[in-house]
Amino acid sequence: MLFRSPLEQAVAANPNDHQARYDYAVALFGAQKTQEAIDQLLDLVKRDRKWNDEAARKQLVKIFEALGPMDPLTVEARRRLSSILFA
Repeated sequence: MLFRSPLEQAVAANPNDHQARYDYAVALFGAQKTQEAIDQLLDLVKRDRKWNDEAARKQLVKIFEALGPMDPLTVEARRRLSSILFA
């Protein structure tokens, strides 16, 4: 059986627990699991872009700044974020 962190379990148990998803994404980024963190944050923006004063979008911008504008993860995630925000 695969070990799942308490935050990962919380998100799995309640996909609409926005705080748990946000905290999980931050933890993933801290563990250098950047793609997974970005995916969680994009999912949160998709579910409720205005949640907590747009915390997920703002965290994505911080990740983009940390990676740099030319990083392939930044380029792809910015494209995905734009399609969510402007769809």
